[in-house]
Amino acid sequence: MLVSEVCHRYFPYIGGVETHVAEISTRLIRNGLLIQVLTTDPSGLLPKEENIMGVKVRRFKSWAPNEAYYFSPSLKKYLKKSSSQFDIVHAHGYHSFPALYAAQAKGKNKLVFTPHYHGSGHTFFRSLLHRPYRFLSRKIFSKADAIICVSNYEKSLISKHFEVDAGKVVTIPNGINLVEFKDLRRERKDNKTILYVGRLEEYKGAQHLIKVLPHLKQDFILEIIGKGPYKETLIRLVKKLDLVNRVRFFQDLPRGELLQKYADADVFVLLSGREAFGITVAEALASGTPCVLANTSALTEWIDDQNCFGVEYPIEYEELAKVIARTIGKRVSSIKLWDCEDVAEKVSQLYSNVTA
Repeated sequence: MLVSEVCHRYFPYIGGVETHVAEISTRLIRNGLLIQVLTTDPSGLLPKEENIMGVKVRRFKSWAPNEAYYFSPSLKKYLKKSSSQFDIVHAHGYHSFPALYAAQAKGKNKLVFTPHYHGSGHTFFRSLLHRPYRFLSRKIFSKADAIICVSNYEKSLISKHFEVDAGKVVTIPNGINLVEFKDLRRERKDNKTILYVGRLEEYKGAQHLIKVLPHLKQDFILEIIGKGPYKETLIRLVKKLDLVNRVRFFQDLPRGELLQKYADADVFVLLSGREAFGITVAEALASGTPCVLANTSALTEWIDDQNCFGVEYPIEYEELAKVIARTIGKRVSSIKLWDCEDVAEKVSQLYSNVTA
């Protein structure tokens, strides 16, 4: 079976969609499928064609203002010309144009769609464009032969916003490579560490972790790992609150160093207003680190008051400080996480059902 995975970016870019597509693609090849990734490279610095762990990757030029949209006429043209040569085109990511191109170009191939849908844009400008784009993007849902949601929240949101045949929607959570976490051991240290990992955008809520520090004892420090358009604003906030000695920024860490950061943290905190799943939550839990999460979107599905503890929006910093302090010292237990192998097996079975 010849399958094209279509996404806005791919490895070595890092992000939720990028990691998910890379993890399942390498495993689908082991299951005997032929996988070709069609993606974009707004930097123009990566090879146009490359083989990564058996996956053939073809990259197209794109325009991505503020790391959004990923307009790529060359990818659209290629899909129109070549879609029918694939048994399945699997499009990933509602919030960028490559998935729409895959729907517009659908020919004899079957179309599978994993939206990673958040429900709205992440900035004021993106929100303005979101409504007209939603009209255009209905074509993706109508043309899709199967739709994979990564959480029950995302499934309900799609049902609310689009007219979708419920019979072609399935829920397959994102997975992580559990083998990576098997031998992680926490290294001893003096400080209590709050950890954030993810894109640095306002809706992700890292600013709240900076603002809560004055409400916590001096031995609490914050580590922020990631990059994005909101980083400079966060740095200015740290300086304004005179917290330079308590906040540390990291980006582009090697995978091993990132996993050790998860293991060494006392608590992982994600106060995002919109998440379709929350892959960094799964990674923190796999590392044995308890979590404090905003009681919003798909993050609500993680909250169990045993491993993950919730806080309400709007954020009250005194209350957030109390929840963080209470979480310190807790250990993760009795948690079921999906492995990438399980996810790839489910996706492979879906491909077989769709083509049958």
